Amino acid sequence: MKLQRWFLKITKSLETVLCCRVSPSQKAEVVKLIKNDDSEVITLAIGDGANDVSMILEADVGIGLFGNEGLRAVDNSDYAIAEFRHLRTLLFKQGRWLYHRICMLVIYSIYKSFLYTILQVLFARVNGFSL
Repeated sequence: MKLQRWFLKITKSLETVLCCRVSPSQKAEVVKLIKNDDSEVITLAIGDGANDVSMILEADVGIGLFGNEGLRAVDNSDYAIAEFRHLRTLLFKQGRWLYHRICMLVIYSIYKSFLYTILQVLFARVNGFSL
C-alpha cells in the first residue's frame, strides 16, 4: 500500500507513464490505480499485442496498433491505427472533427426544440389556449 502511494505520487508529477517489462495484469493495475485516484483524469492506453489487452480495456480510451504480434489489441481497442505516426492525426484532427460534430448536434437540438415549442405555442394561441 505504501509503495502504491509512492508510485502514485511519482505518476502524478508526470504527463506520461510508460510500462516496460511488466506483466499484462500489472499494466492494467497501473491504469486502474491512476483512474481510481482522480476521477477527472482520462487515461489512454496504447498497445500492439495480446499482452496489452487488459490495459487497453481498463483505460478510458484504448488504441490498438496493427503489429507483428497479431490483431488481439486491435480487436479489443476503441481505435485502431497502423503506426505510431498516425497517433497525432487521430488525437488532434479526428478529435477536432468529433468536437465540431458534437457542437453541431447540440445546436441542432436546441434549434429543433425551439421550433417545436414555437409551433406548440402558435397552435395553442389559434385554439384560444383551450384543450
